[in-house]
Amino acid sequence: MRYLITGGAGFIGSAVVRRLIEQSDHDVLNLDKLTYAGNLASLASVEDSPRYRFVRGDICDTTFINQTIEDYKPDRLLHFAAESHVDRSIDGPAAFVQTNVVGTYVLLEAARAYWQSLPESNDFRFQHISTDEVFGTLGPTGLFTEETRYAPNSPYSASKAGSDHLVRAWGETYGMPVVTTNCSNNYGPYQFPEKLIPLMILNALDGKPLPVYGNGENVRDWLYVYDHADALILVSEKAAPGTTYNVGGNAERQNIDVVKAICAAVDATGKGAVAKAEDLITYVQDRPGHDARYAIDCSRIKIDLGWEPSLGFEEGLQQTVEWYLANTDWWDAIRAGTYQGERLGTL
Repeated sequence: MRYLITGGAGFIGSAVVRRLIEQSDHDVLNLDKLTYAGNLASLASVEDSPRYRFVRGDICDTTFINQTIEDYKPDRLLHFAAESHVDRSIDGPAAFVQTNVVGTYVLLEAARAYWQSLPESNDFRFQHISTDEVFGTLGPTGLFTEETRYAPNSPYSASKAGSDHLVRAWGETYGMPVVTTNCSNNYGPYQFPEKLIPLMILNALDGKPLPVYGNGENVRDWLYVYDHADALILVSEKAAPGTTYNVGGNAERQNIDVVKAICAAVDATGKGAVAKAEDLITYVQDRPGHDARYAIDCSRIKIDLGWEPSLGFEEGLQQTVEWYLANTDWWDAIRAGTYQGERLGTL
């Protein structure tokens, strides 16, 4: 099949592109604006493949999107392109509304026009990749299901909730063959270093403070990025139009426990800047609207499609630490730019 991937130079999108090129016979067109978190170096392993192409552009550019879809004629459109960092959404929400809401609308309209031009027997899908943050926050018990009421608490999650609703509405109103997935927190190779896990790894290597929001007791469900990529490809191949799937890692952890596990993993390499990385942990002002707990029930995708995470958190974290140690050129180039390793969104 012919895959059009928006945001394919980002963290999760690039993992899917690498999987599609390295482990399938599908063709891929990667469409990315290359904002601060888009990095073509993450695709160096596939950039010479005859089945891979890259085009730079903005999903909010109607003319460009219409022409790209018409020229490429995709069988699958996987929509990753988004502003995705909660902290940045607190400091500057306008970009999140523009990209995540308006950009999704532009894509939906272009995809609808293209789909309506196809024969009735077509197998086209518009697959929207979203987040569990649209559901808000959980108490100490319970899980998010596909039927959980939306209750976003940050500008980021509100913008993603808006895009989810647009996708659903285009399916209901126009009969477009849409599919949505909502995932838990991803981690793994090639993640931009402002996110929690890579930030803590790199700061521990440098001997810098490890800033933990509030008391560190916020809980997240951690999903290894290649497990997520495999789930998304499976959904693209087998999911029926109109379906929604939650994708989680079955790995709930308090943030402070994640940070301490990173410290132990870095200490074990002997490459940290201090003998005991835990000594670098620093509690900082919590961010506004910080959700207490996320946890996903991903039984539907297991029952329907046979997917479940293959990698436990401890093993995945170890592989992630080893990857950052072995790929200093990748993150050194990022830190040589404007990113300075700070935490944002504390107001």
